[in-house]
Amino acid sequence: MFRRHTILAMLVAMFTWVMALLVLPAPVWATNYMARDYLVVDLRFGIEWLRCSVGQVWNGTTCEGEVLTLDHEQIAMAIEQANEQLGGNWRLPTLEELEGLVCTECTRPLIDPDMFPETASEPYWTGEKNGMATRHYFSVNFFNGWTFGRFFPNQQLAVRLVRDRY
Repeated sequence: MFRRHTILAMLVAMFTWVMALLVLPAPVWATNYMARDYLVVDLRFGIEWLRCSVGQVWNGTTCEGEVLTLDHEQIAMAIEQANEQLGGNWRLPTLEELEGLVCTECTRPLIDPDMFPETASEPYWTGEKNGMATRHYFSVNFFNGWTFGRFFPNQQLAVRLVRDRY
């Protein structure tokens, strides 16, 4: 009786484990995005990302060109140009929005390569000031996934623009 009970318990445990593997959802970061040509719709935040970093161009399959690093004065010009050419109100992402792109299961750069190809493995600007050091802005580094609040607006970092969905 004891042996039959032990075998039955082992079978139930194995069945439960196998069923858990079959119904595990896709990683959260993978289910939050829908690609639409040169845009990625971020369902979690209700925003649209440009698939390519500033300086790159979407060719229908991937991003081509060099990722530019810009200071805040140059970013204002890039946003104005994006608004004119693409429509909408483009902006720098919030810290939470940009951190939401970090994919810890991905290889470097730590971002979904299907949604955001050819992303640089380096820090990207957010539009948020550091509340503890108000002359500094936050960035998210796609090399290691870390957030920093130590960059001055006259420093040059990579940029990915976002706009709110209507």
